[in-house]
Amino acid sequence: MKGVIMDNIAIDGPAGAGKSTIARLAAGKLGFIYVDTGAMYRAMALYFIRNGIDTEDESAVSAACEDINISIEYKDGKQEVILNGENVNAFIRTEKVSLVTSDISKYVSVRAKLLGLQRSIAATKNIIMDGRDIGTCVLPDAKTKIYLTASADERARRRYKEQKEKGISCDLEKIKQDIIKRDEQDMNRKTAPLKQAEDAVFLDTSDLSVKEAVNAVINIYRTKET
Repeated sequence: MKGVIMDNIAIDGPAGAGKSTIARLAAGKLGFIYVDTGAMYRAMALYFIRNGIDTEDESAVSAACEDINISIEYKDGKQEVILNGENVNAFIRTEKVSLVTSDISKYVSVRAKLLGLQRSIAATKNIIMDGRDIGTCVLPDAKTKIYLTASADERARRRYKEQKEKGISCDLEKIKQDIIKRDEQDMNRKTAPLKQAEDAVFLDTSDLSVKEAVNAVINIYRTKET
């Protein structure tokens, strides 16, 4: 397969913008593999929480990385994140994990742990990959790059609805403030900050339905292909 260039779509954007849902559905329509890089970081955050690692202590985080093994498996077209042999999909979507994920994403050791895995997947498959630095750092040569976002109010409303539907008690205003805090952390970290790649298409989904947003992503891809 040497010399073959795979078809990759890189989607970046802030927390709660709907990247994962939209990318997954678009991948299904295009026949691509969907790679949720945020889930990989969340799995690492879950490990640190479970093991009482102080995520403000970079040396402790770096040392703990040696004990973490993360892999990706696909069953019935669904991505499963495997943390040290355990499927942790059901445990990585809490607000606590979200905030710790933002804390640890700034560390070079954490990013290096996952970068090789992400690039190896993209080198062998047609994929849609979403995260914070896909178009700027992970897949800078991707033909199609999209910066997908929505207003903080809309992102908070969506997250609130999602949590309530799962039976999780939550507060809308606190969710909004957590989102704003995470935006600040992600955009101002020294290592691979969240930003729009120069050649990325800006897509605001605040007033779009999921179906409309998925169609917009597919249209951007097809426009890039022509």
